[in-house]
Amino acid sequence: MQITSFEDMYIAELQELRSLEGQLADALLRMAQMASHPSLKDALMRHREQSQVQEQRLDAMLRRHDANPAEHTDQAMQALIAETEKMMSMVKGNDLRDAALVASAQKVEHYEIAAYGTAAALAGQLDYRDDQRLLHLSLQEEKDTDMLLTRLAKIEVNQDALAA
Repeated sequence: MQITSFEDMYIAELQELRSLEGQLADALLRMAQMASHPSLKDALMRHREQSQVQEQRLDAMLRRHDANPAEHTDQAMQALIAETEKMMSMVKGNDLRDAALVASAQKVEHYEIAAYGTAAALAGQLDYRDDQRLLHLSLQEEKDTDMLLTRLAKIEVNQDALAA
């Protein structure tokens, strides 16, 4: 896709988000399977379900703009997932692995927060209010997940890793 306008740039951002959510849903399932801490396992599975809903939202937005949802593959998400998998192969012990999973999940969350914030700002500039509202909804969901992971790390997971 050649980007020749601000609207094209916005569509490319939506396609990037769609790609990252699709990749993330698969990765979150693998991460949840690796997790030993029940609260972490649950949080990762809830985030997976959330990613699938967000992916559907993005598909609907892209259809409204007559854009192909599969046009773009987000390479940054590929790299974040690869780094997570590399870290998991290096970490020994369930408690330490859980702490590393939280750290990796939060890196992904911060990337998602940046991506949704960017897309929402572009939608606002283009006066696409319905898109902007949905993107802000997803942005808030990502921020909520980040706060949940922070609480899990501080109160449970990291404490267990320190004690191990």
